[in-house]
Amino acid sequence: MPVGGFVVAVALEERENVVEFLKNLGGSTVYGYDEDGNIVMVLDMESSEEMEKTVEEVKKTPGVLHVGLAYMHYEDELEKIEKGIIKPEIRFGRKPPK
Repeated sequence: MPVGGFVVAVALEERENVVEFLKNLGGSTVYGYDEDGNIVMVLDMESSEEMEKTVEEVKKTPGVLHVGLAYMHYEDELEKIEKGIIKPEIRFGRKPPK
């Protein structure tokens, strides 16, 4: 299960709405926010793919300016990859073999 810590930068006028949205988002814990519009959030998901989809959903939320990754821990998922239990889709600009 990957766990990621994020700082979500928001427009100040939307901060309370975004905080409420994040608190109700599955797998999300909001640890606090400051007067500058930075929200500290942790996502605890079943897979990195699920986390990626959730981050994309947060990015599209009205008032969200940026979602920055602070840390990522996915040791359990690495063990499953090593054992062949899951096979991740490789992205990030890699070209398929010819």
